[in-house]
Amino acid sequence: MEFIDYYKILGVNKDASADAIKKAYRKLARKYHPDLNPNDAEAERKFKEINEANEVLGNAENRKKYDKYGKDWAHAEAFEQAQQQRRSQGGRQQQSYGRFSESDFSDFFESMFGGSETFSTRGRSVRFRGQDYHTELQLDLTEVYKTHKRTLTVNGKNIRLTIPAGVKNGLEIKINGQGGEGVNGGPNGDLYIRFSIINNTKFKLDNHDLYTTAELDLYTAVLGGEIIVDTFDGKAKINVKAETQNGTKVKLKGKGFPVYKKEGQFGDLYLTYQVKLPANLTAKEKELFTELKNLRSS
Repeated sequence: MEFIDYYKILGVNKDASADAIKKAYRKLARKYHPDLNPNDAEAERKFKEINEANEVLGNAENRKKYDKYGKDWAHAEAFEQAQQQRRSQGGRQQQSYGRFSESDFSDFFESMFGGSETFSTRGRSVRFRGQDYHTELQLDLTEVYKTHKRTLTVNGKNIRLTIPAGVKNGLEIKINGQGGEGVNGGPNGDLYIRFSIINNTKFKLDNHDLYTTAELDLYTAVLGGEIIVDTFDGKAKINVKAETQNGTKVKLKGKGFPVYKKEGQFGDLYLTYQVKLPANLTAKEKELFTELKNLRSS
């Protein structure tokens, strides 16, 4: 029979602390528990391996013996004597943990440690926390401009949640106790929701600030005046200074995107002017532009 590396099975180093071993065992046991992986033979096999590894590494005396002899266990006289002593005491009563019996332990375990009594009596009361659920909620940028409520259906269960204004793309929130049910009376897992925000607007979002362009006719750019521009939630009237150059940026304070979980706080809106030149000039217009050109060059 082959030597079994229990440290490798639990994914811990040989110098791992007792707490680290316990944590690794519980994490793997939850992952591969048969109640959470019905009709999965591979998960059931791994669950047996994990529990066997915990029986050795989770018990100070067993771990000491295992660390002392390791792969040379078969040549240790102490093992042979212990095995003969157990045999002379007669058969043992079969004990089990859940659906697993003593016969589920490997030959290596049986030869080195002589049975599963410790596992059977101690393991029966172990509680397992339910699995955590992870889901993604896709929203348009316009939907997260204001706080609103949304109902999600996760594993057949309707969950009502409030989505605050200003939720960021990639943000993940946790809803306690809305994951998988615990095993053997253990607590439920949690539900993690990651937000995927799609921006189909003409506004670019950077942190809490919005950026866009505003078209400006030549005459208003030269002479100044008032224009109406689009904001994220409506329109605004702004004054344009005379002789405004193409590419000029202006800031509309407080007209940006809401700040997440800070009621009433908004970023700013930045406009970049794009001056549009007139087209299809009449003869008179061309004459006037020529006259203007001559005035500027004189």
